[in-house]
Amino acid sequence: MLEHGTSLQALYKYGKDILIQAGIDDARTDAWLLMEHVMGISRSYYFVHREDEADPVLARQYTELVKKRSAHTPLQYLTGEAWFYGNCFFVSPDVLIPRQDTENLVEEAERHLQSGMRILDMCTGSGCILLSLLKNHPDVSGTGTDLSDSALAVARINRSRLHVSEDRAAFFQGNLFDAVPPDMQFDMILSNPPYIASDVIPALDPEVRDHEPRLALDGRNDGLFFEEKIAEAARQYFHADRECWLFLEIGYDQGMKMCESLKRLGYANVRILKDFGGNDRIACGSYRIGQKGVI
Repeated sequence: MLEHGTSLQALYKYGKDILIQAGIDDARTDAWLLMEHVMGISRSYYFVHREDEADPVLARQYTELVKKRSAHTPLQYLTGEAWFYGNCFFVSPDVLIPRQDTENLVEEAERHLQSGMRILDMCTGSGCILLSLLKNHPDVSGTGTDLSDSALAVARINRSRLHVSEDRAAFFQGNLFDAVPPDMQFDMILSNPPYIASDVIPALDPEVRDHEPRLALDGRNDGLFFEEKIAEAARQYFHADRECWLFLEIGYDQGMKMCESLKRLGYANVRILKDFGGNDRIACGSYRIGQKGVI
């Protein structure tokens, strides 16, 4: 137990020891990041002032967060922040935590972006995909959709955080393309949809299984339910007079099936891209109405 008059150094040691005992990966790092978050201090400040007494109110807040982290609540939900593609996003338990592997999708999409394009980010969640692209390309606009109103509230907060104007990033609630106004057309459609097979979810890491929204994880049956629905319906929302692009995040074992599906649906330039770990992660293809093989 901590006593009144606890120093910053003793407080950090307490947090570190609790997380190590709980078997938390990177316990030392997480204990420090929680201290940085609660105390609002830098490492350099800490090393100079580590013998100083910690503010008792802040110390209690810190110990409460350490307790939650020791129960495997993800660090990002405790701090409310997650870094993605060079930007700090607000996150809550209503959205998936942005992951480094998804940056591969953004990076590849950027290779095909041109001035004046309009993009659709389906199952937008925190908005990290759409807003990262719009932040880096001021001459591009887009739309994000999600079934969850709570997720869209997070995305709108992030729109403000990244200083992307409302007229460049619109968000709509609804089930897949039901959320998209029927007169809208896009040059690029992207999605990180639910793609984990339902029977695999019980075996996931507890931090994912027990804390991240199941709505954003469960891809039903073989996990490809949403990818295939998006790929099929997307063709109706592409501009009719130009080559358009589809980018989908997929599971590590879904590349071959998704490649076959995209080709069957008439997509050209179909590729399966690897993530940083060398696993299949992104399925992409181009589509032009009237191209050979298009249904």
